[in-house]
Amino acid sequence: MKRLFYIALAFSALLVSSCANRGSGPQGGPKDSIPPTLLRETPENGTCNFTEKIIVLQFDEYVQLNNVSENVLISPPQLNPPIVKAIGKRVIVTFEEDLKDSTTYTIDFGEAICDNNEKTPLGKYSFSFATGDHIDTLAMFGKVINAYNLNPVQGVTVGVHEELDDSAFATVPFTRIAKTDSAGQFGVLNMRGGTYRIYALREGSKDYMYQPSELLAFTDEVFSPSLACDSDSVWYHVPDTIVLKLFSENIQRHYFIRGLRDQEAHFFTLYFSAPQAELPTIVALRPDSSQQSVISDQQSGDSIQQSGDSTWVDFTKYMLCQANPTKDTLVYWLTDSLAIRMDTLLFAMTYKMSDSLYQLVDTTDTLQIIYRHPKLNQKALEAKQRKDAYRKVELKSNASSKFDIYKQIEWYAGTPIHDYETDSIHLYEKKDTLLLPVSYTMAATDSSGLRYVLQADLQPEHIYTLRMDSGAMHDIYGIPNNAFTADYRLRSLDEYSTLTIHLTHYDERARIQILDEKDKVIREEPALAEGTKFTYLEAKSFYVRMYLDLDGNGEWTTGSWAQKRQPEPVYYFSSKLTLRANWEFEENFDHLSTPLLKQKPKSLIQVDNGKAK
Repeated sequence: MKRLFYIALAFSALLVSSCANRGSGPQGGPKDSIPPTLLRETPENGTCNFTEKIIVLQFDEYVQLNNVSENVLISPPQLNPPIVKAIGKRVIVTFEEDLKDSTTYTIDFGEAICDNNEKTPLGKYSFSFATGDHIDTLAMFGKVINAYNLNPVQGVTVGVHEELDDSAFATVPFTRIAKTDSAGQFGVLNMRGGTYRIYALREGSKDYMYQPSELLAFTDEVFSPSLACDSDSVWYHVPDTIVLKLFSENIQRHYFIRGLRDQEAHFFTLYFSAPQAELPTIVALRPDSSQQSVISDQQSGDSIQQSGDSTWVDFTKYMLCQANPTKDTLVYWLTDSLAIRMDTLLFAMTYKMSDSLYQLVDTTDTLQIIYRHPKLNQKALEAKQRKDAYRKVELKSNASSKFDIYKQIEWYAGTPIHDYETDSIHLYEKKDTLLLPVSYTMAATDSSGLRYVLQADLQPEHIYTLRMDSGAMHDIYGIPNNAFTADYRLRSLDEYSTLTIHLTHYDERARIQILDEKDKVIREEPALAEGTKFTYLEAKSFYVRMYLDLDGNGEWTTGSWAQKRQPEPVYYFSSKLTLRANWEFEENFDHLSTPLLKQKPKSLIQVDNGKAK
């Protein structure tokens, strides 16, 4: 009995232990971090006089493929790429396109081949063969960086041309290609001797030729490969002998996207694919006399249908256009009550659209923009009518309890302002219990009267109050504003730092930028021979960048393939600058002392996936 008791006790303990660990699931041992091992290549890597259509790679374990279209690259490129499949422990490559005579081919598998369990990649592996009697063994190496911020660019195609005429870039597929890794590095392998031009492309068409709007990089030099691509070491020591600066040309396909009038009947919005250099021409069209024109009854929410010209309004005579900062979205405010009540706006719009060669040509579209009133029950309709009856202009400002002394006072309206009385808009300085008037000037900062700025002599550590009397202004619908008050407390000078940058090699075309820790431009000034001073900087860490404003337009300019113009050169100060409050700092910036690829501070570097500015 004792023996049976102890056996039962031991079994119960085992059962409890098993149940207690049920949530952890199978342990399965350590993660498999060992990549598959290549056992055999058929034919062997480096085979000459290759005439087959199939290559078979045998591994020591089951394998799978990861993103073949992005990871597997064949050079010279084929418009019909080979089919790559994983079957058990084998990877099989089947060519769909005839191979060229007397040519060395390279299949770069990147990280496509992985083990079947943990997807541990084989690593950089390439297979070479020749359709002639020898393998070409020369190579060219380099790095692709973003021209604007010098970040390494991953996943772009780098190609070479034996044809040295510039026209080949846009008319003939690359002779040989490679793809950049996460460090922006590339190696164009198995090249024959000769002279080449080299390019980089962020392709959309996969034709290995430049198409307008694709990101690109080119050099003004020609290159002759001299390094041997020893397959055992080529990927472990890649000299950055060639630097390609990837950029996006200032070329955009211009076209009209859509028109909407879905928020309020008071305005409609036109969306374009690119900034509009000039406003489109809009001509109102009359509906056919046989058609019914619809005008909404604002009191009941119902629609009244009346025929043809008796209800038609040329709404274009009562429009006010507001463009967003990028000028690709245009809002047209309707200022006439009859135009607002028209549910359907029919008009012809003439605007600039890109043709097949990206030239802007006049294009006319006929648009019908319809406003569909929300269906409201009687209670909701009455509530809306009460709200509309007591509507006032909504005002906001950039008021802050820590207002930077270099900023200007701004205020914004919810609808365009038609008129205002400066006598009813007051700026005061608060001193104890007193409000002392401060003189100012005010001006609209946009074309539609939605945003305004007040310019005044504001002093550090002082408190200011902006007051607008009720009815100080009216919007384009005659609606007045409610009384509005905003307080501004200016920061102390002791809270700021001053930084002066001296260029060791001064260039009058240089412009200096102060960057935050996300590589975003905070301030920018033209370089001065005596030093470029930045005042009122916050006491925190910054970075410094400069570029040469070669065209003198006051901003960084991208490159142009048509003009064979490189992007304006960019340089980084190699250290982070940590500023302290109420201190003045001076730094010498020698943009030529450090190689370009080593200038950018590591804390700022991010891998760019081909989204160059």
